[in-house]
Amino acid sequence: MQEALRNLPSIDRLLQSDLCQQWCQQYGRPAVTDALRAALDDARERIHQRKAVEHNSVVFDLVHFLQCVERRLDFAFAPSLRTVINATGVILHTNLGRAPLSGAAIQAMQSIAKGYSNLEYDLEEGKRGRRDSHAVLKLKAVTDAEDALIVNNNAAALVLLLSALAKGREVIISRGQLVEIGGGFRIPEIMAESGALLREVGSTNRTRLSDYHEAIHERTAMLLRVHPSNFRQSGFVESTPLSELVALAREHGIYIADDLGSGSLLDTTQFGLPYEPTVQESVACGADVVLFSGDKLLGGPQAGILVGRKTVIQAMREHPLARAMRADKLALAALDATLNAYQRGFAAAEIPIWRMIARNSAELQELALRWQRIVGGAVIATRSTIGGGSIPGGTLPSHALALTVPNPNATLQLLRQTNPPVIARIEDDAVVLDPRTVLPEQEEELLKNLQEAGLNSL
Repeated sequence: MQEALRNLPSIDRLLQSDLCQQWCQQYGRPAVTDALRAALDDARERIHQRKAVEHNSVVFDLVHFLQCVERRLDFAFAPSLRTVINATGVILHTNLGRAPLSGAAIQAMQSIAKGYSNLEYDLEEGKRGRRDSHAVLKLKAVTDAEDALIVNNNAAALVLLLSALAKGREVIISRGQLVEIGGGFRIPEIMAESGALLREVGSTNRTRLSDYHEAIHERTAMLLRVHPSNFRQSGFVESTPLSELVALAREHGIYIADDLGSGSLLDTTQFGLPYEPTVQESVACGADVVLFSGDKLLGGPQAGILVGRKTVIQAMREHPLARAMRADKLALAALDATLNAYQRGFAAAEIPIWRMIARNSAELQELALRWQRIVGGAVIATRSTIGGGSIPGGTLPSHALALTVPNPNATLQLLRQTNPPVIARIEDDAVVLDPRTVLPEQEEELLKNLQEAGLNSL
């Protein structure tokens, strides 16, 4: 054992090799030195363990050693945030980043990221400008709202709304709308952080206009309607239409806000989906402010968007929290480009999530059959999901490739270790890959990864 330990190369000697010199140029000498030191510690430990078990000498394998060092360096410098292939059939998969961006949005982000921009500079006046002016004109054009404001996500938009317009006063909301959104965030907790006072009315399944009317008094600041997000009630249910809430708010001189969450700008029924209220409808109905996400049914970057009456938006724009919650230049660039597709009437053709939603079952069956010819398995009829707290209960008919394997969970783990990782799902004890959410440019990589994972003979 002592001889084997003495035969281990020194770090200085290893650093002089051509391969380590290449690594030093790529990763830096300190990182390579740390990787070599850690790999040598592992080698010494293996020598001790094998000597104790086998009672004979151990030969040092330099090739294997350098492979271990290379794996350490690759792991240390691999990006934490990685591209994955979404084969789950969940279009707005929150854990996978929700909406993929359009080519125009990506190009806009790249253009702004690689140099300086007029983020807070007025090109016409030649002086400091306003960050919150970007994308506002397009938002006004596509929603018919008087004004708009963009923050970093919809939870921030809600906090800003309540802080600016209802701090220390009551906000009336139906008990059936006290939802919990992704990550354990609950509407009552968000409202409490804003300093607004929650006033629940009605019951879980039925809230009438009279319930709101009876709850209004001198401390009431706002009526708030919240989209149910991840669930849908059915059966013995009743809710108050927005138009009636608007009329009631006007009668009492208080605000009416509509938190739509997913914020669709298109009629979802034309794609065979359940009806989802649009932003334009809420604005036209007279809501003082409508708030929604940028990375859900809008199909853009993460953002919280508030549109509505000019005086109401201005009050939020001037609130101190607006600066803390503002969107960055890349999100603004991507949002502007995304809205451009809506303004031109081409959103269904250019926004990736709407292209996915519009794909018909026959087209997806053809894709699944093509995959089957390459990797085997069976083509099954299934349902794709919208996801992301949008259109609760809304699914689309699809076809997928089902792979029958001895251990489906182990296969999912194996697919997550490919490059790029493939994220699939289990259905009826089979590994299922739904082509609806696989981007066209990722199909070749998907098939390669399936073959490399040994799934081409099933």
